[in-house]
Amino acid sequence: MNGLMDRRRLVGALGAGVACGVVGAPSLGLAAEAGAKRQASITTTIDVSSHDGPVEVWAPLMENVYLSQRASTPRIVCSGEAQIVRDPHYGAKMIRARWTKAGAKTLTVTQTVETRDRGVVRTSLTEAERRLWLQPTASVPTDGIVYARAMSIVGARTDSKEKARAIYDWIVDNTFRDPKVRGCGIGNIKSILDTGFFGGKCADLNSLMTGLCRASGIPARDVYGIRFAPSNIQKTLGVAGPDISHAQHCRSEVWLDGVGWFPVDPADVRKVVLEAKLPVDSPAVKAERERLFGAWEMNWVAYNSATDLALPGASRPMQANFLMYPYGMTPSADLDWLDPDRFDYKISSRVET
Repeated sequence: MNGLMDRRRLVGALGAGVACGVVGAPSLGLAAEAGAKRQASITTTIDVSSHDGPVEVWAPLMENVYLSQRASTPRIVCSGEAQIVRDPHYGAKMIRARWTKAGAKTLTVTQTVETRDRGVVRTSLTEAERRLWLQPTASVPTDGIVYARAMSIVGARTDSKEKARAIYDWIVDNTFRDPKVRGCGIGNIKSILDTGFFGGKCADLNSLMTGLCRASGIPARDVYGIRFAPSNIQKTLGVAGPDISHAQHCRSEVWLDGVGWFPVDPADVRKVVLEAKLPVDSPAVKAERERLFGAWEMNWVAYNSATDLALPGASRPMQANFLMYPYGMTPSADLDWLDPDRFDYKISSRVET
């Protein structure tokens, strides 16, 4: 999202370490187009006291992104040590908390956020940013079968918006939302194309959008976040209550020359098909297909666009391909980030407007 390169320039800026205290860090002020407004308080509560030995946890934080998202300085209460850190490549902002002794191991992070529905953001893109958002990653390669599929979809098209639309329509027409997939999926697009099994969830289908765009020469990025409020447009695209522990959602954003950062979400089109039980050619789904090519309803907030990131201070690589959920490690194992009850975390939202 716009601001992620601003975050890269802030890599290395840390909040103060604390023990049983409260820390914070300044947030960024960025410009944008704006639509319908929402405001909420979002709290992540983590309790890993059941683990006797050392435990370390990382939890994503929200930042200001255009005027479509303005987040407060986080209020953090931790029974161990906690600090605000950023990953060294993307600058994704997160809390890192550590406990080294037996006893209570709790962390509570609260932020208020104001969002406005958004469309295209007309801004500039530096050459460094362009290179970053064209780079392949381990789970989102741009060569081999990914490149071949991208070329077969875009054909002779040269206009970036036309190419992005062709890729978007191919994903809506050829993939499906698979309810058996845990969480948001893993976003390994080569595996999807290799197997020919085009089922998945948002991190799979929207990562496919990102990877195919990059392979066709269009800068693009996944945007990892969480839904926090009901939808004003389609019930299945919102949350029903204050517990949003399972409401994570990944989107995709593509850079169109002469236009700007352009929001898309083919995965949500397929979500409506499945959960509203509507055929893909129904009027309601056709309307969603058109709306989600260029607009996001912001009953959702963004964390970061860090794919295949390295967690600051971690003793080993993380097993997930993104930081959209709290992530935890003991010396011998990674906690199950897709199971809030076993991990033990809860994310709640109190919608104010």
